[in-house]
Amino acid sequence: MTASVNKPPSLWAGAVTLALLAALCTALIAITHELTRDRIADNRQRLLEESLAPVLEGLEYEGELSDSMITIPAPHGLPGSDDASIYRVYAAGQPLAALFVVTPRNGYSGPIRLLIGVDASGRITRVRALEHRETPGLGDRIDADKSDWIEMFRGTSLEEPPVGDWNIRRDGGEFDHLSGASVTSRAVVWVVRDTLVYFAANQERLFAPTTGNQ
Repeated sequence: MTASVNKPPSLWAGAVTLALLAALCTALIAITHELTRDRIADNRQRLLEESLAPVLEGLEYEGELSDSMITIPAPHGLPGSDDASIYRVYAAGQPLAALFVVTPRNGYSGPIRLLIGVDASGRITRVRALEHRETPGLGDRIDADKSDWIEMFRGTSLEEPPVGDWNIRRDGGEFDHLSGASVTSRAVVWVVRDTLVYFAANQERLFAPTTGNQ
C-alpha cells in the first residue's frame, strides 16, 4: 500500500492569494477614505475655526476665518524662519483684523508657535500660544489656561507702549515677566512687537485681493 504524500501548495497559488488580499485591502482603504473625506475636512475646518476665534472674542466678523488665509513664504520679516500663515478678517467688506501664526525659535526650550491678532487700527486683539516646549510650571504659563499673563497684550500697540518700551521690566521695558521664565517672557514680548511692526509696514499689501499665496 502506497502512503499518500501531502504536497505543499503551489507558490503561484500563494502569490495569487496574496495579490487578491492586497487588492481587497487597497479597495477597502480607498472606499473608506472616500466615505470619510468630507467629514475629516469638516472636522479640521471646525477645529481650525475654534482655535482662531478666541483671538477675536468680542469682534463681529463675517465669513469663515480660514477662507481668506494667505501664506507668506520665508524670509518675510515676521518672527521665525518658517512660512507664516495670515488670516484676514473682514466686517461689512472692510478689513477688521489679521491673525498671524508665527513660529519664532527664541524660546527657552525651542520654538514657540503663537497666534497673534492685530485689528485694523494696529492694536493687539489677543495673543495665544499654540505650541511650545517651555518648562512646566514656569514658561508654560504663557498658555492662557494656566495663567492670565498673556492677556496683558490685549489692546497694546506700537504707541501704547512706545515701540522702544517693548521689553520686560527687568530690561527697562513696560511688560511684566513670568517669574522664573524671563527668557520665555522676553521672547513672547519681542515676537508680538515684531508682528506689530510688520503689520504697520505691510497692512495695505496684506489686505490686497489675492487668490493664492503672497
